[in-house]
Amino acid sequence: MPTSKDINSAQILGQNEQHLYYVNERVAIHQEMKTAFSALVAAASAADIDLKIASGFRSFDRQLLLWNNKFSGKTPIKNMAGEVISPANLSPLDLAHSILLYSALPGASRHHWGCDIDVYAQNLLADDYQLQLEPWEYSAQGPLAKLSNWLVKYAHQFGFYFPYASFQGGVASEPWHLSYAPLAQQYQQAFNIERLAKALVNSSILGKDEIINNLDDIAKRYINNVCAVPRNVILTKL
Repeated sequence: MPTSKDINSAQILGQNEQHLYYVNERVAIHQEMKTAFSALVAAASAADIDLKIASGFRSFDRQLLLWNNKFSGKTPIKNMAGEVISPANLSPLDLAHSILLYSALPGASRHHWGCDIDVYAQNLLADDYQLQLEPWEYSAQGPLAKLSNWLVKYAHQFGFYFPYASFQGGVASEPWHLSYAPLAQQYQQAFNIERLAKALVNSSILGKDEIINNLDDIAKRYINNVCAVPRNVILTKL
């Protein structure tokens, strides 16, 4: 297993794919998470839950596109109530904060690491259902309640936890977001804000000046502000 000293900045920033294993043609995860993820899927299947990945590894360029589409108004921005907000009357900094509620800066997404995944259960959804990845879908009244309850009870046995289990003033609660702790802890320790700043300066990110000028606060509020790994989570790699 890599240590924080072994992880290069390109992997942290989503600019390197050498650490990946492709689950299928569109979804990739960290190659050292393969065994744990396979075990998680098998255990879920035994409970009649067809666990799938909606989003795994995401590159810097992909995250940049997602960010710029929201900043430019091409993609709707939602608040925690699921309501679409209008960016028209927001300052560039306020707009950035609105996006950061659900979307990370390119270079600062945990999805770059390959050990963080967004999950759902195919067999719990209607054939024509379009997954939204919104909290209500995973609530007691939502179609993915069975998956959510199962993950809360058993994901820790395979080394997974919820980094956004609850809202802590930064990123909104994301009951679909699982992190493989044995790897994620190493990547989180290796994160370097100076390298992130350099990558952003050299990028075409919209709102660049406001982001760079407020990067320390953004990092404190959104990047480093994640839920602690619960004590019952298995921290040795499967």
